Amino acid sequence: MRRLLTVTIAAVILAGCSKPQETAKQIPLKDFFRNPEQTYFQLSPDGKYIAMTMPYEKRMNIHVQAVGSKDIKRLTAVTDRDISQYFWKGNDRLLFIKDFGGDENFHLFAVDREGKESKDLTPFEGARVELVDDLRDHETDVLISTNQRKKEIFDVYRLNTVTGEMKMVAENPGNVTAWVTDHTGALRIAVTTDGVNSSFLYREDETKPFKSILTTTFKDQFAPLFFTFDNKNLYAASNLGRDKVAIVTFDLTTAKETGVLFEHADNDVESMSYSRLRKVLTEIHYTTWKPERKVLDPETEQIYSFLKGKLSDMEIYLTSSNKAEDVYIVRTVSDRSLGSFYIYDKTKNTLDKIADRAPWLNADDLVEMKPIEYTSRDGLKIHGYLTLPKGVDPKNLPVVVNPHGGPWARDVWGFNSEVQFLANRGFAVLKMNFRGSTGYGREFWMKSFKQWGRTMQDDISDGVKYLIDEGIADPKRVAIYGGSYGGYATLAGITLTPELYACAVDYVGVSNMFTFMKTIPPYWKPYRDQFYEMIGDPVKDSVMLAEVSPVFHVDKIKVPLFIAQGAKDPRVNVDESDQVVKALKQRGVEVEYLLKANEGHGFRNEENRMEFYGAMEKFLTKHLLPKN
Repeated sequence: MRRLLTVTIAAVILAGCSKPQETAKQIPLKDFFRNPEQTYFQLSPDGKYIAMTMPYEKRMNIHVQAVGSKDIKRLTAVTDRDISQYFWKGNDRLLFIKDFGGDENFHLFAVDREGKESKDLTPFEGARVELVDDLRDHETDVLISTNQRKKEIFDVYRLNTVTGEMKMVAENPGNVTAWVTDHTGALRIAVTTDGVNSSFLYREDETKPFKSILTTTFKDQFAPLFFTFDNKNLYAASNLGRDKVAIVTFDLTTAKETGVLFEHADNDVESMSYSRLRKVLTEIHYTTWKPERKVLDPETEQIYSFLKGKLSDMEIYLTSSNKAEDVYIVRTVSDRSLGSFYIYDKTKNTLDKIADRAPWLNADDLVEMKPIEYTSRDGLKIHGYLTLPKGVDPKNLPVVVNPHGGPWARDVWGFNSEVQFLANRGFAVLKMNFRGSTGYGREFWMKSFKQWGRTMQDDISDGVKYLIDEGIADPKRVAIYGGSYGGYATLAGITLTPELYACAVDYVGVSNMFTFMKTIPPYWKPYRDQFYEMIGDPVKDSVMLAEVSPVFHVDKIKVPLFIAQGAKDPRVNVDESDQVVKALKQRGVEVEYLLKANEGHGFRNEENRMEFYGAMEKFLTKHLLPKN
């Protein structure tokens, strides 16, 4: 097992100075943000065909080729949005989901392997579909949940993907937020919430009623992963009675944990995989400063040993397999490469490259993402990542501070197109996992409660100050850029600590805590009380929320601001950006505003991405880089 690597900023500087300085080659913007040539490869169950997504009319569409053949057939012709999620249903049919203009009301579509009989299986206006179980062993059926009956809740249906026939198998009484099936596809567990507490309901089979067996608060994590192979008990990710999430076994009769399969001293454990064919556990996944795995069985260990021998300088992932589990799709990636896709035949012990994801990018032209840590003003250890531009001394650099979204998510080591683009343009990039970021345990997460614009923001500011103290950042050339919660942190940064930043880019960010919580999607409403406890109650905490709502402090904005927003964003309503733009214009302050009518929570269409990053490059260059 690899230990958590702690790299100080001083070590980063020394590492950068120990190598001969190379002049950075400027890479075209489009090469960072264009759609890949081929990606998301998946094997058919019989292993005879490979599906992938490729561009058609600037949109990613599903294509198929026979294994061993060079002939590729396009199956779909979607031209409004990329297809990013799809899967095989049997050997002759594929299913995919797609929304409309970024509204996140996803529909489930089907198409056969010849590209015929394409149809929208869930054509319900204003409704969203989610997959409950792909029922891999059934030729036609899947289990889905949809909020077509009532927008706040999801009922479960059995859907025939050939005929389109839907049959309700579980009606949501109004408080179920998740459903779990066993290995036969039977619906055996339901998770309910009262807004703060979660209850886990269990039944022995589908003829019996659900009964509550466990109740936890939202401050606990108990996530069923899958049933044991005899369908009697559970594997779960749990932090019940501990700070860090561990993988545990759980007895459904006694409602007690019966053992810990794996835990990590410093980080939450995230998930576990298994072999459907062999019915054995295969690997456990967690993240330290980079993604890690704990291999659980000898056969899987042999597979990785063989692959590491061939691909030793890359991170390796098994992303798809045939039903016989003797042929796999392998994906590689690193912090300087989007990697390649391979087909691995376990029986023949052969590994053949299928495609490079972005062959136009050369890893030698890109830079490393270094893990760092610093201490917040109240003594909390903050982990982050520093990426330095190539060919320059790491002193007095222009810096882009890039807090992540969520906020209950985290940044992790790996290839990041935004980071590499900014570094290629001469900017150092700082990403940090401020308090509340996931993966560091319950206590670290709970320190974020009601701390938007407060200690969460202090963690970001302390990262900036640390870079300045270390001599890496030019204090007069620091920008802040983020999306979603990162967009909020951007606006908070230039209103609450305006002296730190020279300019800012807000991408679909929250500006008004009151309007934000009024406009959440209807299916988030069961969690409203959690939001009140984690973010703040609009009535009880109104003074505090006003203090940390950037829109009420636009008079403090002294630096240039660029805002980008999708008009159909269901999470951060367009009004969040409109309010800031309006308030600044009323003060006679110019603000650059990029609003896209056909986008939601982030720009997905290639031409919109290009326009956004092109505008951001001009903006940052103008305000952070010296004029020739």
